[in-house]
Amino acid sequence: MGNPNNQVFHVSTDVLPADGSECFDDDGRPKRTGTIWTASARIITAVIGSESLSLAWAIAQLGWIVGPTTMLLYALVTFYTSTLLTTCYCSGDPITGKRNYTYMDAVSANLGSFEVKLCELVQYVNLFGVATGYTIASSTSMMAIKGSNCFHEKGEKNPCHINSNPYMIAFGIVEIIFSQISHFDQLWWLSIVAAFMSFTYSIIELGLSIAKIAETGKIRGSLTGINIGAVTSTQKLWRSFQALGDITFAYSYSHILIKIQDTIQSSPSESKALKKASLISIAATTLFYMICGCMGYAAFGDMAPENLLTGFGFYNPYWMVDIANAAIVIHLICMYQFNCQPLFAYVEKTLVEKFRDSQFLTREIKISIPGYSPYKLKLFPFVWRTVFVIGNTLTSMLLPFINIVELLRALGFWPLTVFFPVEMYIKQKKIPKWRTKWVCLQIVSAGCLIITIAAAAGSIADVILNLKSYKPFSTDY
Repeated sequence: MGNPNNQVFHVSTDVLPADGSECFDDDGRPKRTGTIWTASARIITAVIGSESLSLAWAIAQLGWIVGPTTMLLYALVTFYTSTLLTTCYCSGDPITGKRNYTYMDAVSANLGSFEVKLCELVQYVNLFGVATGYTIASSTSMMAIKGSNCFHEKGEKNPCHINSNPYMIAFGIVEIIFSQISHFDQLWWLSIVAAFMSFTYSIIELGLSIAKIAETGKIRGSLTGINIGAVTSTQKLWRSFQALGDITFAYSYSHILIKIQDTIQSSPSESKALKKASLISIAATTLFYMICGCMGYAAFGDMAPENLLTGFGFYNPYWMVDIANAAIVIHLICMYQFNCQPLFAYVEKTLVEKFRDSQFLTREIKISIPGYSPYKLKLFPFVWRTVFVIGNTLTSMLLPFINIVELLRALGFWPLTVFFPVEMYIKQKKIPKWRTKWVCLQIVSAGCLIITIAAAAGSIADVILNLKSYKPFSTDY
């Protein structure tokens, strides 16, 4: 998930304070007015997304005991690592120290140059994977709309063959257009649209699950999840690993936490306020996830599809399913920009500073618009952003497996959510090696690494299985 304030790439420079002005904070930046409640809202908006649609399938692989327990466990882990990360907002003194405005600022201030380069690499790979996932997921939802209407007209037993490529291309064209609008991700209303769409399809999914339970009068599912027999023991193992990944990645938002903390007013301290906001938001998110996942599993049992809205767990009312899938598409269009615009700006700023004399990087083309002043098109941003989206779309068309995305997210989850926050906290608090607290923190980090490796292994196994029957650029629904 994303957030309009998710700039994690830029390492900020100091800003001179505006003496005596009540409109500025002590660092010269505009007065921060955020509160515990605004921070909570930002976190909830960033976390709750399309991941909620796969939680019923995840619980179906793990069962009524392990599934919800895993969800609670990762909620606790995410909250704990978030509290560690909040202490890294200020370098030195936790109240009067120099502020770190972004996640990368915090890594740069607390760790070495190698860790900074590693963090950048992880973020780029993770971001490209997320953008690819948005393209695949949006095309799947668009095909689901076409498919549900087809099923409604021809009946559930008549197949409707739909190719995904035109929908991926259409999504790519839209993103190319929006990518040319600088700071598009910072428009205040875009965050509201994204949040509204997210809650729309999640609430529809929840309502349809409850209706399904009421219709059948049964609560389905088992304590251990899907039985060996319905799947092989090997499939059960790999599916369980994938399910752990689905639950784990649903809580991934640490990369934007410092940026959210930078919006909070100084009194009470930003760290204390964000800890409370994290507790409120993670508790609310976990409750919402638990209800969505458990209701979906109760409705469909071990046969719950990987996505309740696109896997046709629901056929009727088809118009409501269409509304939910349309909301997913709009939500993903917004999230694509939230995630990619900071990368676009970072690459452009870095290259312009490095190659100041390059005409290609600084050239502007004036485009005449009747009745308006000429539009100045910056050549390099236009070419670079267009090439990025085209490359992303081609990757999605070439490898339209959602578990390719899960694999990339697995590679990014542990470093960004656990490893860097733990290491920065140890450095910030000067915790000696082999002390009890140091050992406990390393155990938490190692445990999460094992889970991440297992999730990556499950994703790789699923990708290998898909490749056996795969034909490039010819995916049908």
